[in-house]
Amino acid sequence: MLRLVQLADTTTRRVALVDEPDLRLLEGVSSVYELAWRCLRSGSTLHAAVQARAGSEVLAYDAVYEGRSQWKLLAPMDVPDAPSRVLVSGTGLTHMGSARERQAMHLQEAAKADEAVTDSMRMFRWGVEGGRPRDGEIGVAPEWFYKGDGSMVSAPFAPLEIPWFAEDGGEEAEIAGIYVVDADGTPVRVGMANGNEFSDHKFEKRNYLNLAGSKLRTCSLGPELVVGATFHDVRGEVSIERGGEAVWHRQIASGEANMCHSLANMEHHHFKFAGHRQPGSVHIHFYGADALSFGEGVALRDGDVAVVRFDGFGRALRNPIRRQMAEARPVAVKTLE
Repeated sequence: MLRLVQLADTTTRRVALVDEPDLRLLEGVSSVYELAWRCLRSGSTLHAAVQARAGSEVLAYDAVYEGRSQWKLLAPMDVPDAPSRVLVSGTGLTHMGSARERQAMHLQEAAKADEAVTDSMRMFRWGVEGGRPRDGEIGVAPEWFYKGDGSMVSAPFAPLEIPWFAEDGGEEAEIAGIYVVDADGTPVRVGMANGNEFSDHKFEKRNYLNLAGSKLRTCSLGPELVVGATFHDVRGEVSIERGGEAVWHRQIASGEANMCHSLANMEHHHFKFAGHRQPGSVHIHFYGADALSFGEGVALRDGDVAVVRFDGFGRALRNPIRRQMAEARPVAVKTLE
């Protein structure tokens, strides 16, 4: 596997190969997007392109990761100066843990959990029955949601923001797939990364039809893009730190062995839409969460830090939580007459 990061100082962007304990800077490219497009045009693999461009210039990874360097980590995939060319989305109800959380969230009384079946649980069961089609066949469609464009992706260590109009904000520790659409409209998976999808669970809990709006929040990726990652049985952990100590922690599991939908089925149902196959576009797609602190009664506070790490996916993704302090007022719309 290759692990890549994007980073910048005050004037320059670079791509680097993770070569612990160092970051080995690549020559001739300033973004993973540019590197991927060069590979698509030339027919080269990312592995070959990275090895050819890995120079002798290195940075101490610890210094960058711990904020002791002029270089700052960026999200591991973006379209520089054109965030609107990035579509951020996700698939829900893919893990048994997420189905349990959603079932409880949408019941009016927790005591009914063994008696009632919500629409969420029905959709999960459809996935269990038909989410793993045989090769060449199409399985049942999973839940799908939209999060925004590239402007909604926060860098590692940058805040995940609870906007002034939100009721809450909660971590969702997931693995995200990163894709580039080739010139002929073919989706190409570039790699995967640690992800924190982040959502407003209180708003969603009011009514499951609020799901769409609850997802329109910032999210984060990285710090590393993993090229060639296996996605069978991926173990990890998620925690919430407050005042330097963990107030909540869980071991989590992702990968196809722990999901009701196959990766191929999720990818088909995302890219079956012609609008999702526009040449040159980037797609960041979250594959689903196994556990939520919200489901165990944890309310995130301003200044908390969410930490997500999956085995084989590099260093942990860390993001502070920031609650936006602003006066509630209507957004005024102008007319052009």
